[in-house]
Amino acid sequence: MIRAALLTACGTAPTIGERPAPVPAAGELPITVEAVPITPLDVLCATGTSYFGTPPTPYVPGVQGVGRLADGTAVWFGTSAGMRPGVDGSMAAAVAVPTADVVPLPSGVPLTLLAALGLSAVAAHGALTHAGELAVGEQVIVLGAGGVVGQAAVQLARLGGASRVVAVSRSAKARARAEELGASVSVPFLPDDDVTTLTDRLRQAVDGPVDLVLDPVFGIPAAAALRVVRPGGRLVNLGSAAGATAPIESAVLRSGSLRMIGYTNNGLSAEERSASLAVVAGHAASGRLTVDHELVPFGSVAQAWSRQAEGRAAGRLVLVF
Repeated sequence: MIRAALLTACGTAPTIGERPAPVPAAGELPITVEAVPITPLDVLCATGTSYFGTPPTPYVPGVQGVGRLADGTAVWFGTSAGMRPGVDGSMAAAVAVPTADVVPLPSGVPLTLLAALGLSAVAAHGALTHAGELAVGEQVIVLGAGGVVGQAAVQLARLGGASRVVAVSRSAKARARAEELGASVSVPFLPDDDVTTLTDRLRQAVDGPVDLVLDPVFGIPAAAALRVVRPGGRLVNLGSAAGATAPIESAVLRSGSLRMIGYTNNGLSAEERSASLAVVAGHAASGRLTVDHELVPFGSVAQAWSRQAEGRAAGRLVLVF
């Protein structure tokens, strides 16, 4: 038997229990788990209200993690826990994962940092490159710059050749952090902002028309950012933290021939995901990419899960075995 986090009822926090040690099937690899992030997707799936449906309980949550193969090779791995019935996830001392969902990591990568970056950094990289077609010398706005995706996007935009990155966030602390991570300037999104006031603030901060907007928030920030995008520019949306809808005017889109692009990691092939993870891991190993995170003992999973679910976590919470 092995220790595992067990979710026994949707809408509750998992608790520590025991599961039989996994026996790898054909095409699967056994992994000793070292660290697992608690992500918004984990919490969403466990509510039973996601578009994946209600997962049968009990199950082990966790859509990703890092660990080692039997020969000591460090790996990142993904799972479909909470999205497919009968699948246990990463929040266990050991797992068996299909080979296609296992990505070897370069030497020197801090595994807990890579766990914190994980699919959030892949989303930032994929949205900037695969969807956003970031080119060297372009000016980029990163909305929601205080989140894990936003922090990664600020750094990856600069690493990808952006000449200037404008970070937008509600929190003064998050804006200061974004500038530490490479943003040229930061812009507040205030509680009483409408599209016009935020647009005016953005126009004062940007250096001429903007080429690309990385948007994990939608709502008013997305509508305002579109108004400062150059003709033919792009906005890539990968979330709705500020609102499920946005007050976007048809005339704004048409007059600038603007492109709005939806992005999800689910649209990546296994090879594309592996390639993005290799970029993320390489930057993390060299000290060029980080994200705010907190290490939490695995035994405290219930408390950490509740903090994530209630929005009380500052940065990514990473369970350590």
